[in-house]
Amino acid sequence: MAAPLVLVVLAAVTVRAALYRSSLAVFIAERVEVASPLNAWKRVVEGLALLDLGVSPYSGAIFHETPLIIYLFHFLIEYAELVFMITDVLTAVALYLAIQDFNKVVFKKQKLLIELDKYAPDVAELIQTPMEMHYIPLKVALFYLLNPYTVMSCVAKSTCAINNSVIAFFILATIKGSAFLSAVFLALATYQSLYPLTLFAPALLYLLQRQFIPIKLKSKSFWLYTVQYASLYLCSLVVIICLSFFLLNSWDFIPSVYGFILSVPDLTPNIGLFWYFFAEMFEHFSLFFVCVFQINVFFYTIPLAIKLKEHPMFFMFVQLAIISIFKSYPTVGDIALYMAFLPVWSHLYRFLRNIFILSCVLIFCSFLFPVLWHLWIYAGSANSNFYYAITLTFNIGQILLISDYFYAFLRREYYLTHGLHLTRQDGTEAMLVLK
Repeated sequence: MAAPLVLVVLAAVTVRAALYRSSLAVFIAERVEVASPLNAWKRVVEGLALLDLGVSPYSGAIFHETPLIIYLFHFLIEYAELVFMITDVLTAVALYLAIQDFNKVVFKKQKLLIELDKYAPDVAELIQTPMEMHYIPLKVALFYLLNPYTVMSCVAKSTCAINNSVIAFFILATIKGSAFLSAVFLALATYQSLYPLTLFAPALLYLLQRQFIPIKLKSKSFWLYTVQYASLYLCSLVVIICLSFFLLNSWDFIPSVYGFILSVPDLTPNIGLFWYFFAEMFEHFSLFFVCVFQINVFFYTIPLAIKLKEHPMFFMFVQLAIISIFKSYPTVGDIALYMAFLPVWSHLYRFLRNIFILSCVLIFCSFLFPVLWHLWIYAGSANSNFYYAITLTFNIGQILLISDYFYAFLRREYYLTHGLHLTRQDGTEAMLVLK
């Protein structure tokens, strides 16, 4: 499998290098779908200019990245293109290794459940075989590296690529069973964009399963391990934040980064749900609705943890999708990360109801974004309603896609236990309806 992965990496690097040298690079970097006020490269350059002048990069209202990012590029600004290409490659390799290990765990779990007669006798066609699972890690790397969303983020030099890399290494460390590295990378991801805090729950559930600790609230071992992992995570986060303070000798970055993410003061159009809503709202209502919108990202974590406590990797996939849809400043780079996991759930395709229609919706919306932007900003023949309409359609498409996968996952799990051919008490064929 190493040779195909190398070929995929070479193809991805070639595409990126060609685009960096083309006139499209400037056009892509200006796209609001690719770069947000949080991660745009122009803002990083502005922050570096202020830093070189001896002025705090957070003294204005332009720069909103973390101190570690600005100091990273302070030394590597001349090699920025190379840094972003290496970052994408590292993300793909981390995902490849993570899914490779995850598939081994899935196969062992399936084998054990079959031996214990936990599956119905007529579900052989639903069981994943080693042949089916063999190419999934390569497909995940391929889906990430050659996804147009990922390519555009890299060419635009959006720091979203770095966030994705940190999350990929967090997932790898979690699947490998390293609680320490998992906590460190999760702390880094939280430090970068705050919302990965919600990935704490699926990571903890996965690590508990790895340690064969029962997920029961009355279990002492459950609470002991939870406190240990939470302590590692919080200590790592405190160390990273203190390091940022020592680099700047100031706490200015906290309101400029995290306050900016939570309060959403910059209403530059993007592919998210916030900008248009708050641009049209009366000022005295904004605080209440900011809280309502922000709660969306965190609200689903507990019910999903209860429903998917036995399936933490699928929980993590759903949570990544929720973050990319409901965060305050999303870009296509965020979407590319959770879409890379779609091959992992290829065994659910037979249960998906609207995959073709939803795929078409997402593809057409992706093409219509620049068209409606041009009609609004340059031609003057449209207005913000047109652009927000396609944004809303795009996000509804994502929500329905994840809902479809969730439905398919629950349906397959039910069939594995109860059998494919369901019957009523009178012997007639029954239909499964999930409510």
